[in-house]
Amino acid sequence: MPTVQVGDLKDDDFLLDVREDDEWQAGHAEGALHIPISEFVGRYGELTEAAPQDGRVHVICRSGGRSAQVTMYLVQQGIDAVNVDGGMQFWAASGRTVVTDEGKPGSVL
Repeated sequence: MPTVQVGDLKDDDFLLDVREDDEWQAGHAEGALHIPISEFVGRYGELTEAAPQDGRVHVICRSGGRSAQVTMYLVQQGIDAVNVDGGMQFWAASGRTVVTDEGKPGSVL
């Protein structure tokens, strides 16, 4: 499965967060698109509308398990998708910004 390290992500890379609502509300990467894995198939069109044409989708969750499932699904659909290794835990541990919807400092559940 295609995988990328948090340290290899650029600020303008398209990020899809598939964690559940409570996890998202506690804290997320600024600018990420949020579609919980439990709602993903029904909301798939939101991703295709928001994702850059001919661009890569970087899929993230808490630690990498759920995002791996979504990444495999997207690759099967012909989308250039990669799993973010270590997820939001590695994101926060590497010093990347985690925010709430209000733009305040957030945390990873």
